[in-house]
Amino acid sequence: MCGITGIIAPHGEEIIKDITRVLTHRGPDEEGYYSDKSISLGQRRLSINDLSSGTQPISNEDNSLQLICNGEIYNSPELRESLVKSGHKFKTTTDVEVILHLYEEYGKDCVKHLRGMFAFAIWNTKDKSLFIARDHMGQKPLFFFKKDGILVFASEVKAILKSELVKPEIDLDGLWHYISLRFMPDQYSLFKNIRKLPAASWLYWKDDKIKIHRYWDLDFKDKLPNDENEIEEGLNNLLLETTKMHLLSDVPVGTFLSGGIDSSTITAMVAELTGKAFPTFSIGVKEQGFNELPYAKMVSDKYKLDPHNRIVEADLIHLIPSMIYHMDEPSDPFGVGVYLVSQVASEHVKVVLGGDGGDENFAGYDRFAGNKIVDYYKILPSWVRKSVIKKITDKIPESFGYKSFAQKAAWLNEMSLYDHGDRYAQSMSFLRFTQDAKQKLFTGEARSKVEDYDSISKILRFFDSNNVNELVDRMLYTDLMTRMPDHLLMIVDRMSMAHSLESRSPLVDYKLVEYAASIPGELKLKGKNLKYILKKVASRYLPKELIYREKQGFGFPIALWMRSELAGFLKNLFSRSRFIELGIFNKSYVEQLLDEHLSGKKDHNFRLWILLNLEIWYRLYFENESIESTKDFIDGLMILKRSA
Repeated sequence: MCGITGIIAPHGEEIIKDITRVLTHRGPDEEGYYSDKSISLGQRRLSINDLSSGTQPISNEDNSLQLICNGEIYNSPELRESLVKSGHKFKTTTDVEVILHLYEEYGKDCVKHLRGMFAFAIWNTKDKSLFIARDHMGQKPLFFFKKDGILVFASEVKAILKSELVKPEIDLDGLWHYISLRFMPDQYSLFKNIRKLPAASWLYWKDDKIKIHRYWDLDFKDKLPNDENEIEEGLNNLLLETTKMHLLSDVPVGTFLSGGIDSSTITAMVAELTGKAFPTFSIGVKEQGFNELPYAKMVSDKYKLDPHNRIVEADLIHLIPSMIYHMDEPSDPFGVGVYLVSQVASEHVKVVLGGDGGDENFAGYDRFAGNKIVDYYKILPSWVRKSVIKKITDKIPESFGYKSFAQKAAWLNEMSLYDHGDRYAQSMSFLRFTQDAKQKLFTGEARSKVEDYDSISKILRFFDSNNVNELVDRMLYTDLMTRMPDHLLMIVDRMSMAHSLESRSPLVDYKLVEYAASIPGELKLKGKNLKYILKKVASRYLPKELIYREKQGFGFPIALWMRSELAGFLKNLFSRSRFIELGIFNKSYVEQLLDEHLSGKKDHNFRLWILLNLEIWYRLYFENESIESTKDFIDGLMILKRSA
């Protein structure tokens, strides 16, 4: 695991070390560089495979190619054996060197042979071309800036900004989409002119021209003909195989263990495969309605593992500056958990396996079943739902708890007003900012500068794809192409790398994702039973009381904390809102959201979380405040609350 950078610009060799060292947290063990008259490359390394000789950049036999890579190639042993038989000579035993020799053999199609997580760049010294690629599911990040003969790329935006070849400027289109979708879609970032290379894509640069191409996609139409038992057996065998591949490491490996089905299944499989006690890492909260530590303990006890747990309290507000710094964009409530559990894990290991991807591959979210229920609910006349029932749901007291009755009732009624892809797109923004809410939040002047208003099209592009037939598969395909690379895996990468920890996710191995796509929808969502087929596999390894319980989710009682310990902080923060001062957000609407939440009228915790994070993000990236000075700023607002 590493951080990579590159510059094609005059005097790039003079700044390559400065921008690469911004990524030291991604690779604290060593650094490596390459420069010629055309390009400068940099890499920070977290040593996991080939600890002694795996320094990058790595060159091929005649030094005509230079490689820098962030990631792991899990099928490297088989690839290496095949390449050696074809006459290729290796300089190291590190896994990523196979990429160089595959590029010699297959050119741009080398990516189709790789099974792993990666973002890499290959510079061809002979024809002065650059080839950059990201893995199939987008586990490893890559951003770039191109203008007037200059190209800068890096694993994180902050490294590009360090070059000072591009100045930080808010991308209003990216902001417009983010606050609805909770992720940055397509090639957007929150910084104008800095683009994201999409997952499963490569970029080719030559003579100051670039081409971007998507090399892989999913097909949900070709379904397995086997019966349920055979599909279950196939899934079990493939998941065992990919979990074993993800154990490739020259350093000790542990697992994240949330207490949910996905991470518990991966942990159990690691235990079965290794037959050894290994460390597991879990976090919890004092509020038992959100705490999953008892279920994590069931797994660690069953397999006699080495558990490491931590309890989180409301002072997590002080974590936000560090989280935002490492994400280069607003943090996420889900990210809090990943950040903290990674912090615990980094004290013991360099590598962990997690359960990311189970919900998106096998229909684990409530909205998957909820969309079916909405169809039955729509039997009621639309005028009844739009007027009578809406008035009733608006008056239901908000409990501010996880999946509260008020939220469920409001969601069901609101979603019944939409059909098909529009409904699914609306379900993604229901707890955040809908199109109507954005009209209220953004000032008229800010709205006039937004060029791409259509956030819903980012969802419909996949939901309405012709490579999917069934409703559940349409929802899954949409998630796998949007939320998976641009939200979930992005957060896991940044929050684990913040602590120099490599997180691996067997459930998003692209071969397993393809197998899941071939499973009939009714075996993923069976009636109202979420993750039906995965639960059958999990039941081979886990206690039934863990598997067949209501989904809790990996979260915290943020809504309640915002009404108690954090209430004064929020008031003080928004009274100094930079986004209001800049004329981007409407003061009256921000105040309305806060007043409604604090008074108990409505639960706006997701919206308020986005807004408070944007305020801190702005101070870090546009006012050049350090993490520590931003924490002092937060402390100051907390003191104001106590003295009020």
